[in-house]
Parts: sequence; C-alpha cells; structure tokens
Amino acid sequence: QVQLVESGGGLVQAGGSLRLSCAASGLTFSIYAMGWFRQAPGKEREFVANINWSGTSTYYADSVKGRLTISRDNTKNTVYLQMNSLKPDDTAVYYCAARPRYTSYSGDEYKYWGQGTQVTVSS
Repeated sequence: QVQLVESGGGLVQAGGSLRLSCAASGLTFSIYAMGWFRQAPGKEREFVANINWSGTSTYYADSVKGRLTISRDNTKNTVYLQMNSLKPDDTAVYYCAARPRYTSYSGDEYKYWGQGTQVTVSS
C-alpha cells in the first residue's frame, strides 16, 4: 500500500531554517508529481509548492517564493522542502502529496497524502 511519511518539522525562531522530507513507498515514485501543502489552525489547506516527476520543473505559491525550495531524489523515493527565512505566518501542518505524472496546485487533484508534520515559527 502507498505510504507518504513526512519528517523534519519542529519549532524554530523567525528567520531560521528547516528541511522537511517526505519518504514514499508502495508506488513508482519516479512517475509521480509531488506537492507540498500546509494548513494553519482555523484556515483552509493551501498550496505551497510542487515538482514534476523528473525534478526539472517547480512551482511555488507567491507567499513562499524565494524562501522555500522543493526538490526530489528519485533514487531515494523522497521529496524535500528546504525552508529558509521562516516567518510566524509559515506556522502550519505541512503535508506532502502525490499525483500521477502531472503537477497541480489543487489539492483535490492529488491521489495520496501523508499524515503531516508540524512546523511552528516563533517571533
């Protein structure tokens, strides 16, 4: 069965960095586009970033552009989210998701989801 397992979340001060990882199993990882989404308390889930199957194309939400970087290693079945210059507004549960072949910024179009990892940024 398909599993996506996020790790790397935690508590960090504003301006700090974290690196999230999402390890995938039970699927042919190299043919899946991957996305990162987040949900803050009391808010709807929002798109953060996505990456195509080969890692050659990425797309970011305006709110994170220039601070967060998505990447993948198909030899390790893992997608990453490097988070720099973190702000308190980045506080949320971060989820990775997988979609066959093509990227999307709509969470409804992703087939598999991880359980999420908490990121808390203190001011």
